[in-house]
Amino acid sequence: MDNEYNPDIITIVDEEGCEHVFEELDRIETDDARYVALLPVYDETDDILEDDGEFIILKVIEENGEDFLTAIEDDDEFNRIGSIFEERLEDMFEVAQDE
Repeated sequence: MDNEYNPDIITIVDEEGCEHVFEELDRIETDDARYVALLPVYDETDDILEDDGEFIILKVIEENGEDFLTAIEDDDEFNRIGSIFEERLEDMFEVAQDE
């Protein structure tokens, strides 16, 4: 069995043209939409230490046959999808909850 870890790394260009690198942790598809959970990837040690360790959830939208990532504007939708990702990621990475 191959135990080598090969993360899915993606680069996103924001509205100002700045590139941001992320590791794709997970993706889900509901009846209504598709979503991705991303974790920022940093080159500098100081940036890693300053990061809060929280993942980012974005919605995948399709325009003219091309996929784009966008923020989830609706709070209820964000909370619902965030809960799904939290549960899935806890199972995937065996995260221990503080009691």
